[in-house]
Amino acid sequence: MAEGENTVICGVDLGSRMVKIVLKCDDGSYNFHSFDTISFYRKYGRLTGGKLAIDLARLGLPRFDKLLATGYGRYAMQLSGAEILAEPKAHTLGAIVETGLRDFTLIDIGGQDTKVVKMVQGRMIDFQTNDKCAASSGRYLENMAAALDISLDEMGQHSKDPAILSSTCAVFGESEVIGCLAEGKPIERICAGVNYSVVRRVMPDVRRMQSAHYILSGGVARNNAVQRLLEQELQAKVIVPQNHLFLGAIGCCNAE
Repeated sequence: MAEGENTVICGVDLGSRMVKIVLKCDDGSYNFHSFDTISFYRKYGRLTGGKLAIDLARLGLPRFDKLLATGYGRYAMQLSGAEILAEPKAHTLGAIVETGLRDFTLIDIGGQDTKVVKMVQGRMIDFQTNDKCAASSGRYLENMAAALDISLDEMGQHSKDPAILSSTCAVFGESEVIGCLAEGKPIERICAGVNYSVVRRVMPDVRRMQSAHYILSGGVARNNAVQRLLEQELQAKVIVPQNHLFLGAIGCCNAE
């Protein structure tokens, strides 16, 4: 490497709905890229030895010196030369970098799973994940928004007077939402009920890991109603980092 040339670290978060890539230079600057997961695998993947190998060179990214990967597909996919980082470590490292906090509970609600992690003095002391059911994830919100024929942005606006949705299954939840429409319930209340369903399912783990600070990350952090409802349940401020979608990749870039 030429004298004075930047060292670049590449962090890749292979999420279930989005692939996030962050490039970090040694001057502390970051470069952010994101892709739809299915399109990313179809365009940049190739089958090698029974696994999908990703050709990062075809992305046209700037040169990098070190590669670390985390996320839903970290073991199923092959990234040549990549060091694998566990999701809880990657996401909490990213949260520390983004917020400066070292004592917090991280609530990461992704496309197909949910993680709750408690950190004390920068060390993980408790962790719970739910990757068996889509009812507490972004996929549930996507399905309900489609059933209501509205955008996710509109879904995320409503938190007041939520309609009671009792189903604990994402599949049956769609039928319940349609039933609420047939009963003439306002769409605002139905949306609030959908958002509250996500919060209700994650709250047992969050209450078990109470902290002075709460950080919300993942794609569902874009849903303002979920943030407000979490704050109501916790009676505490819930922080959404500016780069909440990229915490896993940022964490990869800052792993020792």
